[in-house]
Amino acid sequence: MVELDDLKTKLKTYEQPLAEMKSSLDLENKEKRIEELHMTMSEPDFWTNTEKATRTQKELGALQNDIADYKKLSGQYEELMLLIDMANEDEDASVIDDVRESEQEFEENFDSVRIRTLLSGQYDNSNAIVTLHSGAGGTEACDWCSMLFRMYSRWIERHGFSMEVLDSLEGDEAGLKSVTFQVNGENAYGLLKSEMGIHRLVRISPFNAAGKRQTSFVSCDVMPDIEEDVDIEIRPEDIRIDTYRSSGAGGQHINKTSSAIRITHYPTGIVVTCQNERSQFQNKAKAMQILKSRLYMLKLEENEEKAADIRGEVKDIAWGSQIRSYVFQPYTMVKDLRTGYETGNVQGVMDGDLDPFINAYLKWDSLGRPDRKAQTAD
Repeated sequence: MVELDDLKTKLKTYEQPLAEMKSSLDLENKEKRIEELHMTMSEPDFWTNTEKATRTQKELGALQNDIADYKKLSGQYEELMLLIDMANEDEDASVIDDVRESEQEFEENFDSVRIRTLLSGQYDNSNAIVTLHSGAGGTEACDWCSMLFRMYSRWIERHGFSMEVLDSLEGDEAGLKSVTFQVNGENAYGLLKSEMGIHRLVRISPFNAAGKRQTSFVSCDVMPDIEEDVDIEIRPEDIRIDTYRSSGAGGQHINKTSSAIRITHYPTGIVVTCQNERSQFQNKAKAMQILKSRLYMLKLEENEEKAADIRGEVKDIAWGSQIRSYVFQPYTMVKDLRTGYETGNVQGVMDGDLDPFINAYLKWDSLGRPDRKAQTAD
């Protein structure tokens, strides 16, 4: 039957990509690593170091998921091919709708697993720490910052991740001047690293009585939450630690104590704040962890620049070098200026539908960023 033959022809185009995916996932070595981890976990003193034990469990779970997902995908492919052959042999047209539905499900699963193969960076599977800073645009920019925070919150909910706000500063009239939050979930950093850069909004401002079209900017910084003790020395004379009263929610306790922490690192100018935890000690520990992670990532970027004469988005961030434009008026469009991916469904994006942008970035990045377009036009 013609329809079934067409579906089979379409499916056969996945034969080579499936083989390449299997090679990329390196399943044989993953299975060996799983055996090693099982042996480690069977040791009597395994739970002596709970932090190390938790990391081991997390690694084991990720490896097992990779193998299970590929086997499921491969099984779907084989079952579909068999079903089509049987239906053709019996000339049974009643299964066409079922085959078409199963084929669509297979394609979606294939894309999901393929994207995971692109998350091979050292810290891609880590939690992510995201900081949004309002830029040019005054109250409008602060409102834009709060809109982006809502957008990422919706994306986090869609993926079943959890989020904790580490620090926030409200705008003078509306919105947020800045907000730092941690996203907890497998591959959170690997997915969200695509959001690092300047996000530009073009709309008719509700804060402008004349109803003029206005442009606002917000910077987004994303870094992995590096849990292990990285080899970074922070000299006491290189930092200043300030305590202040937390401004966020937290009831009477948060209003009566100066538990919030701000650490300034003089050599780099990096400033880290944390006010989420209930005690000054906890806030200081978290802020120091974030500072160490930032300095470690900065060191990696500097080494990468020396080796290949390239510089990642972190150092390219500047007003006028935006990565994405969100246009609300006079037309509706969200466009990524690196990959060229765009959509007219602005509301969907603001409600957290970011996966098409993230997937396009990962594919673009895996190809060595072939199209470095000027990040200026709408």
